[in-house]
Amino acid sequence: MFRKLILSAPLVVAATLAQAVDSPPAMRAFVESEIMTWAQSEQVISAVKAQNVEKAGSTEAQILEWDAAWREQVGTANRPLIDEVMGNELSTFLSEQVAASGGRVTEIFVMDALGMNVAASDATSDYWQGDEDKYSKSYGAGSGAIFVDVIEFDESAQSYQGQISISLTDPATGELVGAMTIGLNAEAFF
Repeated sequence: MFRKLILSAPLVVAATLAQAVDSPPAMRAFVESEIMTWAQSEQVISAVKAQNVEKAGSTEAQILEWDAAWREQVGTANRPLIDEVMGNELSTFLSEQVAASGGRVTEIFVMDALGMNVAASDATSDYWQGDEDKYSKSYGAGSGAIFVDVIEFDESAQSYQGQISISLTDPATGELVGAMTIGLNAEAFF
């Protein structure tokens, strides 16, 4: 009986997660207690602010061109735009945070004021997040915003994942500078 119960538990979780479901409160609590301790750090904020200056004045056409280039580079050996983002210090830091999470965090990526990737723990499927809820419901909602998305199966991570996105505010000035999305392994929170 006990063995049957143990073997069926993952099936119950999978069946529950087969449909898009709301994230459990434990996921938001984890982000608030663990991620927020470093999310607004000088390292994160300064990297976002630097890219905001560098990309200021970018046109929609340019952003879409970069996004198309990123998508073409995913899964290839020649990936200059992806390597530029993945090779920066903040991406290394984000990868370390994922590794230190004990399997609870599946990915982290940081976006600038226009919704473009600044850094990521792993290469995202696209470069521009500005047309997605993760950006519009965090950065677009202003300082202090936290957007908890539904749990869905993530093809790139091959797991059920919930994403929580937060706006990033410079603690020294109160200026809204960007956003961060944290992918969480849903099964670790049920």
